[in-house]
Amino acid sequence: MITAEEYELLRSDELRQAIAAARGHDPLEVALDRTLPHARLVATQVKYLARAERKLPTYAAAQCILPPRAFEQASSEAAAAHKALSGDSVLDLTCGLGVDALALSRRFRRVVALERDPLLARITAENLSRMGVANIEVIHASAEEFLERDGLHFDWVYADPDRRSPEGRKQVRLEACSPDIVALKPMIDRITRRLCVKNSPLFDVDEALRLFPRSRVEVVSLGDECKEVVIYADDTGPLLTATALGLGSFAALPGTRPPEAPPFEPARYHWLVVPDVALQKARLARLHLAGKADCWSDNSFGFAVEKPQEVIGRTLEIEDIQPFDPKKLKHQWKGRGAEILKRDFPLRPEELMRRLGLHPGNELRLAFTKIGNDFWAIRLK
Repeated sequence: MITAEEYELLRSDELRQAIAAARGHDPLEVALDRTLPHARLVATQVKYLARAERKLPTYAAAQCILPPRAFEQASSEAAAAHKALSGDSVLDLTCGLGVDALALSRRFRRVVALERDPLLARITAENLSRMGVANIEVIHASAEEFLERDGLHFDWVYADPDRRSPEGRKQVRLEACSPDIVALKPMIDRITRRLCVKNSPLFDVDEALRLFPRSRVEVVSLGDECKEVVIYADDTGPLLTATALGLGSFAALPGTRPPEAPPFEPARYHWLVVPDVALQKARLARLHLAGKADCWSDNSFGFAVEKPQEVIGRTLEIEDIQPFDPKKLKHQWKGRGAEILKRDFPLRPEELMRRLGLHPGNELRLAFTKIGNDFWAIRLK
């Protein structure tokens, strides 16, 4: 974390100019520049501003102050902008670097954002000023303390709880995060009936629906990487949604059963479907692929006779499908370079490479999966 002294230095014209001049340079070279005052501090900002150009482009453009830990814990702007909240006023219980508050400020007239760390609250207020945002009030207070106040009313309450224990261990259970949203729910209900909670990508969708039975639960991915599991506890559910940013969304009522897939006949199939990780995490892959491709597990691939359309994921043409026989496959492929995909398969790609005598390369594209009790190797065109 940046210290109070470093924060004041980063606000100075001298260091702001030094950072601007060093942007685009190798941070290690900047850190070793003996002619540059506070070179390591400048280098750290240069490093994180470069990373922010993809994750937090608005922050990068305004040359905001980026504390490393707060940057790592922040949502991406793309994920933050997706959240389906709007109204007159919103309370953000866990401001952090303010990325979600910034997105909310574009949908609400007034945003109140709480940050329990006094220095981070000052940094976030400074950054919002640099970005020209005027409708966010950053308050140094804990969620527990603020919710005790009288006369509060907001259209929505938003929370992205801290998922690290005081010892630095990752927490998955919502009740173990800080603040404890489950414990605070009665206090939140006094000021609004609409609560949105962002959770870790590891958070289980069934657990979300257990804690908030009439909620909408959305799994959000970007670039086939699960980013967050979002709960909209506003009594408009239950509903389960998988959203791959830039590709589309698919929703269903929890508990909806997909149709049974037919017996697996390898010779029938000409297309392999790789469902996006959001579908996999939400356990909606089979439902989404119903009528488009045969799928035997939400953790596996889909197989199609004709190339399916409007699929949230990738479609790859199949060369052939064989039983997974390491000895036979090694005889066919030994010494060749390969790209490997796997779903619902017990061996890691590195172990598959070793057993089959392969090395990384682009001569072969291979996929491996399990269907029922059988293991299969798929060669792709």
